[in-house]
Amino acid sequence: MAGLKYMSGFGNEFASEDSRCPGSLPEGQNNPQVCPYGLYAEQLSGSAFTCPRSTNKRSWLYRILPSVRHKPFTPMSCGDLTESWNEVEPDPNQLLWKPFNIPKSSEKKVDFISGLHTVCGAGDSKSRNGIAIHMFTCNTSMIDKCFQNADGDFLIVPQQGEILITTEFGKMMVEPNEICVIQQGMRFSVDVFRETRGYILEVFGVHFELPDLGPIGANGLANPRDFQTPVAWYEDRTVATGYTIVNKYQGKLFSCQQDFSPFNVVAWHGNYTPYKYNLENFMVLNCVAFDHADPSIFTVLTAKSTRPGLDDVLNNAVSNRHSCLSHPSAWL
Repeated sequence: MAGLKYMSGFGNEFASEDSRCPGSLPEGQNNPQVCPYGLYAEQLSGSAFTCPRSTNKRSWLYRILPSVRHKPFTPMSCGDLTESWNEVEPDPNQLLWKPFNIPKSSEKKVDFISGLHTVCGAGDSKSRNGIAIHMFTCNTSMIDKCFQNADGDFLIVPQQGEILITTEFGKMMVEPNEICVIQQGMRFSVDVFRETRGYILEVFGVHFELPDLGPIGANGLANPRDFQTPVAWYEDRTVATGYTIVNKYQGKLFSCQQDFSPFNVVAWHGNYTPYKYNLENFMVLNCVAFDHADPSIFTVLTAKSTRPGLDDVLNNAVSNRHSCLSHPSAWL
């Protein structure tokens, strides 16, 4: 979408305020007794308060109404979204999945949430350890509805059709050959413009980070400057018919109602944000003399486990360290 702006960097201390409300970001403190414009200050934590500074993730959001002002959550149908992979009979054979069919909009309206399909997984969200792999197929936008994943981080990979993701931090347009990460606890809504399909890698208990480069040196693979975080954007909108929040919690879906848009964050600052990355910016390294390098050389992002050295998502059968790999074109 033309006109969308982003901030550059990975894991930075960002700060942003909507230009319609200059001075809305408090200066010199996080939680003043009275915030500018009468906003409410909330901290969104992506780690324990007492984590080491290098791994401490949090952002302060300044919003028109508190995020807790909603009715109680109640269970809802999970459709094809599940964590019941432990109940499936194991199969040691090589498996291949055909592309998921995208429902025709003329036959059935399917948005991002109702179009989620779990393909496989390991571990579980309750133990805060493991992953899940999902597909999404949709043909309509989420209207007065948002999604919040309390279980882990979503790494979203559009395969067909671009998606406009509205978050509490701002808007991101994500196209095929781009990826985006929506971290745990962040509310977002997905708009589509045609029949759309893509992949999701979900990780529990950890966050994605850039892989160590080792002998590669200071530069290479995915460079931090190429990651983009949205700038603040808000809407002050009352929804008399009810705005639906869908929460994924311990593998189940729950929903609640409120009478206003949750995308009412006028300003924010911190290092816990959504972000996107264009895979065309990946700096490819490979063999120039002989042999074939391992696929870990194409790692864009990784989610570490307690077992160091097992970097490749292809090793997931024996490890709990999961990576997003890029296999771009190369020139000679």
